[in-house]
Amino acid sequence: MGAPLSRILETDNYAAELARAAALLSEGQLVVLPTETVYGVAALLTSPSARERIAQVRSADDKKPLTIHLASAQDASRYLGDVSELGRRMMRKLWPGPVALRFEVPAERRQAVAKELDIDESAIYDGQSIMLRCPDHPATRQVLQQVGGPVVMTVASGVGSASPSPADLAETLGDRVALVVDAGPTRFSRPSTIVRVGKDDYEIVREGVFDRRIIERMLRTTILYVCSGNTCRSPMAEALTRKLLAHRLNVSEAELESKGFYVRSAGALAMPGARATPQAVEAVRELQADLTKHRSQPLTLELIHQSDLILVMSSAHARAVQAMAPSASDKIVLLSDEGDIEDPIGAEVAVYRSLAAKMEQLIEKRLTERGLLQGI
Repeated sequence: MGAPLSRILETDNYAAELARAAALLSEGQLVVLPTETVYGVAALLTSPSARERIAQVRSADDKKPLTIHLASAQDASRYLGDVSELGRRMMRKLWPGPVALRFEVPAERRQAVAKELDIDESAIYDGQSIMLRCPDHPATRQVLQQVGGPVVMTVASGVGSASPSPADLAETLGDRVALVVDAGPTRFSRPSTIVRVGKDDYEIVREGVFDRRIIERMLRTTILYVCSGNTCRSPMAEALTRKLLAHRLNVSEAELESKGFYVRSAGALAMPGARATPQAVEAVRELQADLTKHRSQPLTLELIHQSDLILVMSSAHARAVQAMAPSASDKIVLLSDEGDIEDPIGAEVAVYRSLAAKMEQLIEKRLTERGLLQGI
């Protein structure tokens, strides 16, 4: 007899069906849940009966602790304690998504977590490490949030397909699972990528949905400044930001990209190739920033999509960005709380000096608000 199948996309009681799945997990039953990669068998780690049940659907040779699945990236702190700046960036940039992250955890933290959950440390940690994943599937994240406790997931063995359908899983697993939540075909139908996270580096253990090139691109933190001609305001902000980040990271500006920070500027009305104005070069030079190599570039759709934060000098620039990419609205922020920063073009160098000093304060404030200076 097959397991009960809940087709949540066809029901009028979507929320009730997810609550049902969460209740079954909380009772120590097994539930098949969708992710963006494959369907997995889920169990509440703190339930002895659930641990016994999930061991029966795994490969007999697989003795390693299962991957804990999180409702949100913030839940990771429960198992990790303090995390390096790189670890925080990876969680922020890669989660939710088809990436499992393996972290090294200090012995004191491992012992504290095992005591809090009242289970053996070896059920959670693989030696000194733990594997965590935050799936990019709204239904599963809702279930995880309702359960509250640590939920692990595994791919069932002996099903005969790398990406079996919910119906196949219901028939094959039978009464070993209490419910199969059917949310239709998975987005990728491929395994997740596994990444080991060190203090200052990372290693791709298994390429899955994302390969190394995609991971490297996703881990960048790109800050984009936008003004009109890209010869005064936005290049000044770019140069001052590069100086600030290099100082905080204790590296040269040339090393910023190797640390994952990309700082760019562009103009909504810019022509390519123009130098920064001499007054702008002088004003930032006095603050130990360099604009001598700057060349202007026009704002493009690619620049907008690549950016995590877009700081604009005026509401007109915000509208220009939104007109090109309406989906980027949540990334656009006015640099000044007081409104537009007027174009200093044609003014004396004293005006530029005053603007540069003000920009230094505004930039640090904005980057702090967005958490981009946290831990550095």
